[in-house]
Amino acid sequence: MTAPPTFTGAQILMECLVREGVDLVFGYPGGAVLPAYDELLNYPIRHVLVRHEQGGCHMADGYARATGKVGVMLATSGPGATNLVTGLATAMLDSTPLVAITGQVGSAVLGTDAFQEVDITGATLSVTKHNYLVTTPEGIAPALREAFALARSGRPGPVLVDITKDAQQAKAVFDWEAAKPTRHLRRTPPQASERGLDELVRMLTAAERPLILAGHGIQMSGARREVLALAEWQDLPFASTLLGLGAVPGSHPLSLGMMGMHGEAWVNQAIQEADLLLAFGMRFDDRVTGRLSDYAPKAKKVHLDVDASEFNKNVAVDLALHGDLKESLKRLLPKVTPKSRAAWLARIRDMKGDAAVRDIQNLPDTGELHAAHVIHDLWRLTEGAALVVTDVGQHQMWEAQYYRHDAERGLLTSGGLGTMGFALPAAIGAQVGRPDAEVWVVAGDGGIQMTSPELMTAVQEGVKVRVAVINNGFLGMVRQWQQFFYDHRYSSSPIQSPDFVKLAEAYGAKGLRVTSRAEVESAVREAQAHDGPVLLDFRVVQEDSVFPMVPTGAALDQMIRRPLPSALAESGADR
Repeated sequence: MTAPPTFTGAQILMECLVREGVDLVFGYPGGAVLPAYDELLNYPIRHVLVRHEQGGCHMADGYARATGKVGVMLATSGPGATNLVTGLATAMLDSTPLVAITGQVGSAVLGTDAFQEVDITGATLSVTKHNYLVTTPEGIAPALREAFALARSGRPGPVLVDITKDAQQAKAVFDWEAAKPTRHLRRTPPQASERGLDELVRMLTAAERPLILAGHGIQMSGARREVLALAEWQDLPFASTLLGLGAVPGSHPLSLGMMGMHGEAWVNQAIQEADLLLAFGMRFDDRVTGRLSDYAPKAKKVHLDVDASEFNKNVAVDLALHGDLKESLKRLLPKVTPKSRAAWLARIRDMKGDAAVRDIQNLPDTGELHAAHVIHDLWRLTEGAALVVTDVGQHQMWEAQYYRHDAERGLLTSGGLGTMGFALPAAIGAQVGRPDAEVWVVAGDGGIQMTSPELMTAVQEGVKVRVAVINNGFLGMVRQWQQFFYDHRYSSSPIQSPDFVKLAEAYGAKGLRVTSRAEVESAVREAQAHDGPVLLDFRVVQEDSVFPMVPTGAALDQMIRRPLPSALAESGADR
């Protein structure tokens, strides 16, 4: 009888990746992970060499969000591993399936403060779904198979596998089937109970002013069709969280737009007037609710989610339904009958008015370039079909307001952690994962400087990402808060930047500068036509603010509104 073959731990690692369907990894080599890198040359896996491990983690994150697959990142021990922490936390808070694999010092010197030794499993305990320290080659396959299963299952998230160098070098029998995951997997979410679904039907029947709160979970569950069917069958308007934009189409007649701190004024007002809220795959984040004691005071609240830990965590609900959203709605739909809510929809239209703040022509026309002009024109010139990846700050909110997202996975952004520097590397990952997509970065002049070296990654890998820098000379959202709440005392928010055009050219990318709205279209067209990465430096008005804004600690309908130009104010137009 032939003895089963033995493999090195590094070979077992690569075999597992291939069998998990991985054909692309992002990474940065180092001493403790060199055995894996050496073996990588023997396998059909593309490696993208990043310029910083945090950027690589964001690339794996962007790849996962854009494709629905598990993103994979490789790094070495010590500083290589610790550089992943922000990326892991970003993925954790936004429920991105990601597996980070780190090399570790040899098992003989663990705990001795050896060169480049860090307890990375301890350091990442709170920012991963689970993590593993593997010290033998026999342990690699079971840990990796569990890691991928955990990353995908239930509410997705990041998992870290730390493998000592000697485990990568030693040999063991490789048995893929025997390594099938059996431990630590959360059980399949229970089906929402029939009693609960029947209660939801009764609540819908009784409601006169219901509203769907559309969250990121709709996209992760693949429940777009079911949510739209329910909304159209029952005449239910829906509002979106930031991460929920695109989960249901923004151009749908029942779509109201984004809710929350910088959401549409009429959307927040509708939430406050609603008598029933249906929270689908969202977590009642503080940026959505405003002051909790005054949140939707007239509404009964239903929460349907795959993660039971979210129930009653922030907002007490009247009905919690634990289960997969798509499967639960499939069972709900046959129970409901058509219903018209013309009066409620008319009331929302009245609250919306002519929505002057969203009318690009009603922005102050001083001959200068406004960020909203840039975003609106980008939406128009890409016909709303681009995959947009935003950084964090004012430009993130302007993008959410002025770029209407209809396609699923059309907006990638750091919602939970709010990670500056996310956009450029995440967009590279998204573009590699979806090479036929038109991918745009929308970033500020602050955040882009945090990860701008990844432009070199884009050039080296031939990634045709297009980068729109909204350059206003400030850390814009910080400046806005200082304007509103700190008496215009701009402490450390003005920021100098390099010449972004020259910087792009130094990396081998194309650089363009835009200083007026008349130049926007030709610059965007030139970027679209260029066969390689492009950075566009949009010099916009410096002291512009995002409106509306719900101040911290205020009720959802206590918004700071945009001051209207005098002609509009005299006409009584809404803001």
